[in-house]
Amino acid sequence: MNRLRAMIVKEIWAALRDPKARVILIAPALMQLFIFSYATTLDVTNVDIGVLDRSGGIHARELVARIDGSPTFRTIKRLESPQALRTAIDDQEVMAAIVIDPDFDRRIDTHQPATLGVVLDGRKSNAAQIVSGYIGRIAGEMGADLSARSMPAGTVVTHWYNPSLDFIWFTLPSLIALITMIGAVAVTSQSVARERELGTFDQLMVSPLRIHEIVIGKMVPPFLVSLFNGTMFLILAQIMFGVPFSGSLILFYLGLTVYTLTLIGVGLFVSSLCSTQQQAFLGSFVISTPLIMLSGYASPIENMPGWMQIITYADPVRYFLVIVQGVFLKGMSAGAVFGQLWPLVIIAVITLGGSAWLFRARME
Repeated sequence: MNRLRAMIVKEIWAALRDPKARVILIAPALMQLFIFSYATTLDVTNVDIGVLDRSGGIHARELVARIDGSPTFRTIKRLESPQALRTAIDDQEVMAAIVIDPDFDRRIDTHQPATLGVVLDGRKSNAAQIVSGYIGRIAGEMGADLSARSMPAGTVVTHWYNPSLDFIWFTLPSLIALITMIGAVAVTSQSVARERELGTFDQLMVSPLRIHEIVIGKMVPPFLVSLFNGTMFLILAQIMFGVPFSGSLILFYLGLTVYTLTLIGVGLFVSSLCSTQQQAFLGSFVISTPLIMLSGYASPIENMPGWMQIITYADPVRYFLVIVQGVFLKGMSAGAVFGQLWPLVIIAVITLGGSAWLFRARME
């Protein structure tokens, strides 16, 4: 225990003795939290939209007024001809253009189906699809209001876990998983490489320390940094961004602990393969990017090809994303959390065992 305690103190001191290093452990994580919280959003706002009104009737004007009153749209650009519509989209003056047919009002007054044309800028495919959904919803609400007297029945929509559909409620819990992953892998991947670069790796080889003591000592600093960052994000998400925490703190920290151990194993594996800190930095970047892309954060796993979905089972971020989102937003039960934890435990055993084996092989 004395050897292990000395190794842990030595590693913590190596990570914290430089004031710049202390800042690097915390400041980038905070910057990423604030930047990603507002930048990685699928909400579409401040959209400029064009309107080619060939009807000019009261219902057409009401539709345009409803669209103009939506907080999603910034300005309404009146278009006089199909050529003006084409020019407005070509020059990116508008993201979408609405075409109201000449018989739009007549069809509504005679209780016939009335169609609404929407031309979208396909160069912004994702945003264009969302804008199309907004326009369709506004038109549907208007149609429901017009037919309320003849068909009073309606639909009541309830959004569980996120009543206002605030995208930041999804973003903040996910960022805990992503930023913790980036920090843990980056800090851990530098440890062994730093020893080699500074020439102290040979001292470890001739020291009385055993392999598992060295590995545990290397694990402690990134583990503490990850727990600190996770706690800081947990507090800021509720205080500054208003994201509710509905679940159990015990389950949250249990998941964070196992998840961090898994990432530390990945970082140690990368570090054991590298001879310099620059190589370790590049290696951590190469590892982190696929972990993020395959986690289901950027796009649903169900939308990926079948062979790629199989690969995602080896991604620890995939499982912790489910845990952290579930614990935050819906108070995930212990059974559901454990259902996501056991794959993390397996990955942690494999990565930590593999890094210890590789570390031993490099010391011989």
